[in-house]
Amino acid sequence: MSRSLAGTPSLLRAINDRAALEMLLDRGPLTRPELGALTGLSKPTASQLLARLREAGLVVLDGIREGLPGRTAEVYRINAGAAHVAALDVTPARIEAAVADLTGTVLATHRLATPGRAGGDVVARVRAALAGAGQGLPSPDRVVIGIQGAMDPATGRLGYAAHIPGWHIPDLLGTLRDGLGVPVDVENDVNLVALAEQAHGTARGHRDFTLLWADSGIGSALVLGGRLHRGATGGAGEVGYMPVAGAPTAREVGRRADHGFQALSGGPAVLRVLRSHGLRGTTPAAAVRHAVRALDKGAPEGRRALREIAERLATGLAAVTAVVDPEVVVLSGGMLLAGGEPLRAMIEQELHALCLPRPPVRLSTVEGNPVLAGALHLGLGEVRDEVFSSTLNLPKEAL
Repeated sequence: MSRSLAGTPSLLRAINDRAALEMLLDRGPLTRPELGALTGLSKPTASQLLARLREAGLVVLDGIREGLPGRTAEVYRINAGAAHVAALDVTPARIEAAVADLTGTVLATHRLATPGRAGGDVVARVRAALAGAGQGLPSPDRVVIGIQGAMDPATGRLGYAAHIPGWHIPDLLGTLRDGLGVPVDVENDVNLVALAEQAHGTARGHRDFTLLWADSGIGSALVLGGRLHRGATGGAGEVGYMPVAGAPTAREVGRRADHGFQALSGGPAVLRVLRSHGLRGTTPAAAVRHAVRALDKGAPEGRRALREIAERLATGLAAVTAVVDPEVVVLSGGMLLAGGEPLRAMIEQELHALCLPRPPVRLSTVEGNPVLAGALHLGLGEVRDEVFSSTLNLPKEAL
């Protein structure tokens, strides 16, 4: 039977220490009086707390702040170098990597081209991407990998990712952890985009939302009760395979052929729709931008093309919305962001015409690479818990 920590002095100190660390992460450098006022601690308790955190290497002195005549106050900040997190975004053509310190500040990024690699050592590939981003930096304490697939917890294999060769090995997580020597998480890339949106973007403050990602491929993420819903095999949100009206089924064309929502609304289908309206582009996003420009100029083909795309996307989105009943739907991915407000408004109108729940439809507001942003958010949460709990000599669940 485990020993209860409730009410013990060590637990109370740990709670205060964690509150102070969270305050420093959220607010930045603070003086002892400021920290005491924000946490409600007395001057002696705040002083003892800072002494403990400095001794543990979690807080460092950040200079002196001048106040009233004859008064100065020491300023303290989180020791950013106490831990580091690496994030990777894996696609068939490249791996993008970023390294951040304990405060979440991104210190370095790197892009490793991986075109046409039909196999090879996955660990070596990940190491190369990390080495490119981590030159001159300490080794990361955790690595989070976003990929266009999903880990099946029952088999330990990556599924829904036949288009990314080399990653379909037994015990992928164990292989990566052993090869890199640090904890590793492998997460679906769209799930990570949802985490970034929940932490920094449009979905902030919402406990139930759906995120739709559309570019060359199409996918979704579900956050229910504030938590990601992954499903029994990790495939929740893999809506590209979802049967929808107007698209061939897997039974008709085979599982490896284009079928379902992807065949109706994925990048290749969008390009065909736009070309049928006389609009072209080298990528789905570029072609959608041409449609928006045509709309802005009053050309009827721009409106017709965007309306047809919106109808297709809303058809699949309505099935998800009718089942999940989310507070909000967030649109992300190159193609949807290229459509901007005109396409967003059309999708919302079509969605509300198709199903009884009528959640607002909003565009993503996360800047940069949202997969990396979500991976860093996930990794930093784990690393902060690990660093804080181990340094304060308490089990992780006590914090």
